[in-house]
Amino acid sequence: MSNRNNGNESASTIPAGDFSAWFHGTEASLQSGNSGADVPCGACRGCCRSSMFIHIKPEETQTLRRIPRTLLFPAPGRPKGHVLMGYNDKGHCPMLIDNQCSIYEDRPQTCRGYDCRIFTATGISVDQQTQPEIAQRVKEWVFNFESKESREEDRILKDAAAFLELNRELFPPWSIPNNPVQLAVLAVKIYRLFSDLTAQRRQDASGLSDAAIADAILTALSEPG
Repeated sequence: MSNRNNGNESASTIPAGDFSAWFHGTEASLQSGNSGADVPCGACRGCCRSSMFIHIKPEETQTLRRIPRTLLFPAPGRPKGHVLMGYNDKGHCPMLIDNQCSIYEDRPQTCRGYDCRIFTATGISVDQQTQPEIAQRVKEWVFNFESKESREEDRILKDAAAFLELNRELFPPWSIPNNPVQLAVLAVKIYRLFSDLTAQRRQDASGLSDAAIADAILTALSEPG
């Protein structure tokens, strides 16, 4: 998350940038594991006020020094040293003071990589009841499309996300996350494979079934790295 404002916000729409540039950058970030996002947040602090648990890795030593230990607890299902930071009774991050991140220079990697534009790009919904500010922001983001190829990427990514949501029964329960962020990230990760598989289905007279596509995705997800 960044606090920069590109100066082009309006009451109803907010420029999200060029879709292809955003998408390729997000893909590269996920593949490298060096997550980070330059989001034109402006005055929005929705992700800081949406009852989120923030995962912090043990190697984030400077971040851990800035957060009182009383605010941290072991992250379930993670190796020793991985912790979560919760939120206060208003659903706000305890590091949010006077509507600003008090540890911004040392904020967790989870916060650095969070980009709510991924919901706009994938079409995955955010819970309006629990995260109304994020849901509103997602509605306001508007991507630019510089080419026909860019619009095709947008279509395929949304189709990939919809495939995961609509065909959960074709996957083992553990493989398709319920968390909207994780689901949207997964859609980006399988984009290339899904694009190839659906192109193959269009070209092959017999056609690949949804089950065959799901099996191919599951196999890819099971491969190391």
